[in-house]
Amino acid sequence: MTSAVTTDKSARPGYGQLLRTPGAIGFVLPGFAARLPFGMLTISILLLVQHTTGSYGSAGIVAAVTGVSMALSAPVMGKLTDRRGQSAVLVPVVLMHSAAVSTLVALALLGAPVWALALAAVPAGASVPQVGPMVRARWAARLEGSPLLPTAAAFESVTDEFTFVVGPVLATALCTGVHPAAGLITEAALTLAGGLVFATQRATQPKVHAAAAGGQKHASALSFPGLRILIVAFLGIGAVFGGMQVSLAAFSNEIGNPGANGLLYGVFAAGNMTAGIACGAIAWKIGPRRRLLLGYAGLTVAASVLWTAHSMILLGALGLVVGLCIAPALITGYTMIESLIPANARTEAFTWLTGAVAFGQATAVTLAGRLTDAHGSSYGFLVPMAGTVLALATLLALRSSLAPKAPSRIISSSPGSPATAVAEAPGARVNERGLGHRVPVTVD
Repeated sequence: MTSAVTTDKSARPGYGQLLRTPGAIGFVLPGFAARLPFGMLTISILLLVQHTTGSYGSAGIVAAVTGVSMALSAPVMGKLTDRRGQSAVLVPVVLMHSAAVSTLVALALLGAPVWALALAAVPAGASVPQVGPMVRARWAARLEGSPLLPTAAAFESVTDEFTFVVGPVLATALCTGVHPAAGLITEAALTLAGGLVFATQRATQPKVHAAAAGGQKHASALSFPGLRILIVAFLGIGAVFGGMQVSLAAFSNEIGNPGANGLLYGVFAAGNMTAGIACGAIAWKIGPRRRLLLGYAGLTVAASVLWTAHSMILLGALGLVVGLCIAPALITGYTMIESLIPANARTEAFTWLTGAVAFGQATAVTLAGRLTDAHGSSYGFLVPMAGTVLALATLLALRSSLAPKAPSRIISSSPGSPATAVAEAPGARVNERGLGHRVPVTVD
């Protein structure tokens, strides 16, 4: 899709300018409503299954199955979305998700064994609608080549993190104050309603790429090395989310205040949201690859000291710092997709990253649940440390794969003269008359 947006190059990109993008409000608001339930899903499963089985380990297994199932299905859903359109995929998915979550709730309340709950968690996770990647794909289509694209990535991170502020708090309040199943029931209802409303916003959908040129098959987004490295980074971020969800819940129970779980996780997510707002307002002087490495190094250091906290105040402060460090890495990773992945595979690429977070979260939930059951919440906090350390080591070792390839462009220097092939950096511009003038960009 050709971008319908023109931007004032002299104006500093900002959220107000972003939201004035034609058609933006029409998909931003229903998009937020449709993905709010995502922030409720894992914590609602943890609290319900822990209530019915009495074990964080069992609860972690069921939540992990949900996350793994989602991680495996998300890229398939993204590829179908690129080929058939967002609405065509979203409507049946939200219907299936509501039915699957309702089944899981019924089995848990009937006292079904853990294996049965894990089996029911497979369709519940596989049918999680990928609304976040769909919204990001709409921004990428509307803002291709625009300086507002990093601002859009920051805005989406803020939106995601707002769901992780409201979602866990709402789910915890419902599960502890109303009924242990109230969180999942609300998640299913909101997913159905929000997803159907978002699906009606057809005007801003990205172009459907039904077939590749020459009848060839589309290249998978996973075939691009840069995406594979970003997946590793996002697995580490997922380990932070999953490890903290379990460990904060266990810590709250250990101090005799289960309701503190929502508050502590909300502080962590609020730090992420605050940093996301700041990232979108900054005119960056350094390139995205360097920003990713620096941001991830900060996240690794912060996550590595969580296990030392033994008071609610200290844990809240450390959680806030971890949240502040996540946003720069998360936003930069999503922003890099435009330069690393072609337009006909971007929704798939975004779902790979979302799926990586879910898989990392699922793995962390399982490991942290077992460590917490055996040794207490402090050991559960070792999981975010391990995940980020391994991911940072991979990023540093393979950072060259994150440099976008410079595509060749055939540009004629004057009418009638021989065409000259030039290597053009991503984001370079050719003037209206086809001359070889390029705007300098920062690649690293």
